[in-house]
Amino acid sequence: MPLVTSKELLQAALEGHFAVGAFNANNMEQIQGIIDAAVEEQSPVILQVSQGAIDYAGLSYASTMVKVAAQEANVPVVLHLDHGSSFEQNVICLRAGFTSLMFDGSKLPYEDNVRITKQIVEMCTPVGIPVEAELGKVLQSRDNVSEDEVRAAMTDPDQARQFVEETGISSLAVAVGSVHAMTSADAELDIERMKALREKVDIPMVLHGSSGAREDSIVEAIQYGVCKINVATQLNMAFVGAIKQASVDMPDNVDPRKWLSLGRDALKEVVRHKMRTFGSSGQATSSGFASPAKSFRTAELGHLE
Repeated sequence: MPLVTSKELLQAALEGHFAVGAFNANNMEQIQGIIDAAVEEQSPVILQVSQGAIDYAGLSYASTMVKVAAQEANVPVVLHLDHGSSFEQNVICLRAGFTSLMFDGSKLPYEDNVRITKQIVEMCTPVGIPVEAELGKVLQSRDNVSEDEVRAAMTDPDQARQFVEETGISSLAVAVGSVHAMTSADAELDIERMKALREKVDIPMVLHGSSGAREDSIVEAIQYGVCKINVATQLNMAFVGAIKQASVDMPDNVDPRKWLSLGRDALKEVVRHKMRTFGSSGQATSSGFASPAKSFRTAELGHLE
């Protein structure tokens, strides 16, 4: 089916107290594994392309593979820009047919984060494309950051309400204790902060860095408004781990497909597990999930600097 936007999916998730998995992919086999799991689980799915994936595969390759996969699937698929680094990157991805965008201005002064985010929202609203933004900082790898640093970077609920009102975003990525690129799932989310955020913010919230968070903590956070959960590191670990094992089991193999297919299968099982954990399995048949993105018209960018 055609790509859909994330807005209807996340609103349904908010009302139904489940979350939609947003899975990062860097190559064809990873995309196939994610989509195959979604079809078998009958789960809506968000397939994310990061700046790193764009640098690696090229924007056209990365986006076209997702579009082809979505056309062959019978579940809602969203093509999302993960951690868009600038206004310009969001413009490029909007032109390329992405159906969900993100601007990550969390490292900028608050005023600059608001200004650029609002500009992207104004660009996307006429064509019905939702925008995610981040407030607070989801830090990198707990190997190099302390508990105090993680806590100091968390999202302030009052500032979050102000940010949502000023920017008009569709979803908010919050920092509540998860850390990017952790290889062990032992971080516990700050549920009390999630409760406070839910009282202040009425739009869907997003959890980044979920690979390092405890699953019971994630499940609890879903009850307080986390509707989109990003997964990347665990997918890469499963994919690469299977290939490493295949090189041991089949040391004389010269056909990359034999190793890559095993990586795809291992990643697929991680995605399946996450969909069941997040409660999205079986949700693809719910009403309101099949809203395709509007076509993009270049002229609508004309008034934006």
